[in-house]
Amino acid sequence: MTTDMDIALNAELDSIIDIAAGLGLESQDIIPFGWTKAKVPIDVLDKAAETTTDGHLILVTAMSPTPAGEGKTTTSIGLADGLNELARSKPEVGKAVLALREPSMGPVFGMKGGAAGGGNAQVVPMEDINLHFTGDFAAIASANNLAATMLDNHIHHGNELDIDPRRIHIRRVVDLNDRALRGVVIGLGGLNGGVPREDAFDIVVASEVMAVFCLSTSLADLKERLGRIVLAHNRSREPVTVGDIGAAGALTALLRSALAPNLVQSLEHSPAFIHGGPFANIAHGCNSLLATKAALTLGDWTVTEAGFGADLGAEKFLDIKCRAAGIWPSAVVVVATLRALKYHGGVEVKDVQTPNTDAVIGGMDNLEHHCGNLLNIYGITPVVCFNRFPTDTDEEMAAAIKHLRSQGISAVESTHWADGGKGALALAETVVEAAGGVGKAGAAVDDGLVFVAGTASGDAEAPPLGDSSAGTGGSSAGSPRAQYSYELDRPLEEKIRTIAQRIYGAADVDLPTKVTRKLKQFTDEGYGDAPICIAKTQYSLSIDASLRGAPKDHIIEVKDVRLSAGAGFVVVIAGDIMTMPGLPKEPSALKIDVTEDGNITGLF
Repeated sequence: MTTDMDIALNAELDSIIDIAAGLGLESQDIIPFGWTKAKVPIDVLDKAAETTTDGHLILVTAMSPTPAGEGKTTTSIGLADGLNELARSKPEVGKAVLALREPSMGPVFGMKGGAAGGGNAQVVPMEDINLHFTGDFAAIASANNLAATMLDNHIHHGNELDIDPRRIHIRRVVDLNDRALRGVVIGLGGLNGGVPREDAFDIVVASEVMAVFCLSTSLADLKERLGRIVLAHNRSREPVTVGDIGAAGALTALLRSALAPNLVQSLEHSPAFIHGGPFANIAHGCNSLLATKAALTLGDWTVTEAGFGADLGAEKFLDIKCRAAGIWPSAVVVVATLRALKYHGGVEVKDVQTPNTDAVIGGMDNLEHHCGNLLNIYGITPVVCFNRFPTDTDEEMAAAIKHLRSQGISAVESTHWADGGKGALALAETVVEAAGGVGKAGAAVDDGLVFVAGTASGDAEAPPLGDSSAGTGGSSAGSPRAQYSYELDRPLEEKIRTIAQRIYGAADVDLPTKVTRKLKQFTDEGYGDAPICIAKTQYSLSIDASLRGAPKDHIIEVKDVRLSAGAGFVVVIAGDIMTMPGLPKEPSALKIDVTEDGNITGLF
């Protein structure tokens, strides 16, 4: 059987200098990592932005995923290749550029797998991208752990800031799934071993440093955001930041080179910026803002994605990233599969490949819920893409598309996994039509609203659920108009409840006293205007992974809240979500090996 790895290794790659040249960059404008990867310095991107307008931004999101996976990254790559294939016959369409997240090695060696696509819709060199790549994650881990080290060192050497060891918030990180590190004791070993205390590790992609990295617009912005990170509280219950312990400069030095976006290519030589990688169920789930801006500046179409389903990924992309960056998508693609529809229609994972048209229609409430949110809350008309699998039948596919079109939702099937860009031509044409034009968008959006403690947002209230008349949100009606699901100047508790009820369809939220106390503390400290980043299971609109479809009147139980002052949002831990995953009984690492000539095997 031909694997993704086989396809990637047999691909003929262009030199990264040639890929850069296709974007109008000279060889001296990039920093090559071998001949297939490069970083593009921020000053080069800033200079390019001075002489061009942004292209269309296309967001790829999905219905609630299943444990089998729906292929959102694969679809993003396929769409970019499809747009570039379309441009070969219609040059006026312009060039498509990808902006994607870097994979975490935790899922690579665990169960979920990598994030380089699959089949004939991949970014390459996939083995490098899925492993160490250009070292960005190592730099982020080092910066995070340096902050933790300097905090503990401050306590050890007299604790001038009177830091309370019981109120330390930063955790050390590692880019692996390691359940043994969910709870540890540090500082053992006597007088020279530090101050003993309980601690824990997170995976790198859950680190606030990762979130800061992905939302920073410049080196100066990075340093300022890093300095705002709240590491602990002192005994007077006042916040202690990275800036307070004098670590902002050193952290920035570790991240200086990593902050430049990484440039690679797809199998069909579409340019791809792959940079940053916060998880969407425990962070905001988007690639770096710098990578998105690079693609918008250098391309006519930017295809990007937000992690997991639209309830997690698209909500955070629109309410957090777009709000901070002053950007807004011209169209949104919602990835769906027949097997996911069957799963949400009550079929078990082991049986989703068996033809079952009734279950396909039975699972539509989940997909329709996500599409309804995009249309009614954010004012964006969605395009549903059915990522076709070999076991799908024509009868099932026809029934699914007919059903959605009867609901006024545009839907097409795509065979990019098997056929690459040519298999995504129908999707590309539909997206161009939904975006309202070709070439550079040239559309203005509302000014970006970057959260700073103590300031109000003034953003407009989104329309009520079910009101499809409010706003356009897409360039087909002129300039895209940003439209968020909640106002920043509302109380933190109200914003949490708004997301739960409007986005998840919940009846209410359960906020224990300890949580409301922390929310009040955040507000009193000047962080009440922060957006909300809810961490919950990706498999359900609820916090219960076993509740499929579109459950109503469920309760979102909040276990904890964490302040990410540097990133500029409040993280809400809902249900049993964890920030340090564990490995499954048979992790993917068991299949990975290296041949005598140095080729990696078993990597998907």
